[in-house]
Amino acid sequence: MSHDHSHDHGLAEMNRKRLAWAFGITATILIAEVVGALLTNSLALLVDAAHMLTDTLGLLMALTAANLVMRKSTDQRTWGFRRAEVLSATLQAALLLAVGIYAAIDAVRRIFEPAEIQSTGLLVFGVIGLLGNLVSMWIIFAGRQDNLNMRAAFLEVLNDALGSVAVIVAAVVIWLTGWATADSLAALFIAALIVPRALKLLGETTHILLESTPRGLDLHDVRQHLEKLPGVLAVHDLHASQIASNLPVLTAHVVVADEMFSSDSTGELLRLLQQCVAEHFEVSISHSTFQIEPASHRRSEYHVDC
Repeated sequence: MSHDHSHDHGLAEMNRKRLAWAFGITATILIAEVVGALLTNSLALLVDAAHMLTDTLGLLMALTAANLVMRKSTDQRTWGFRRAEVLSATLQAALLLAVGIYAAIDAVRRIFEPAEIQSTGLLVFGVIGLLGNLVSMWIIFAGRQDNLNMRAAFLEVLNDALGSVAVIVAAVVIWLTGWATADSLAALFIAALIVPRALKLLGETTHILLESTPRGLDLHDVRQHLEKLPGVLAVHDLHASQIASNLPVLTAHVVVADEMFSSDSTGELLRLLQQCVAEHFEVSISHSTFQIEPASHRRSEYHVDC
């Protein structure tokens, strides 16, 4: 089945520009929040700044991966750098998880040892962070479902925006009541936002890196449908995995009668096999490889004793 590589290249270039803008905005907010945390002595703002640091690094990795994905394939890398976006998303998730755990531990500690917080400065820097994050979200929003790399970047910016909201709420509470523990609770809330999303993203990227069957694809169902095609006696060595988030692949050995193997009908059978996996299932597979073999071929794989 054909694949529209020019469309993929145009989409990758558009996402690269979105990430570049988001990276610039996030890096600027990071500097502002570090300054604000030092001036206000706020743990919530410091945790959010640490979160922003990982997000800045994450967006940098995402931008790097977006550039690598646009490189052409070679004889050494037949899929090019398509898997770079999965590796990038994995690293981003690991960073988010580390920051979330650290933030939770430090927030609990400061609940029992509250520090003096400058609520006015905290509110100002919280608003600055929120406005910047909203702009970044607006830039990335359209491409958030294109691949795991873009999804990871969007989740990071979304978490940053929610963290900024928590900082603003904490600032208002401290300003009105003087209750400094609100800052620690806001930090704990930010950690609670980070950890589950990081774990979920890490699970999805690990699923791909382990060459697992694409989610939503039932190989038992695939085998049954393929074996119902005219002339097919059996299907074995059926494998499906993902090179990247939007690039599932499938391979299979298809057994046919000996007389059919030597006839011209194998070409039509190959077309039907490829059409079946590309159009019939929820997960459309445009990259499929089928080995058609006669029933007299007993061995599924060729083994060499070393």
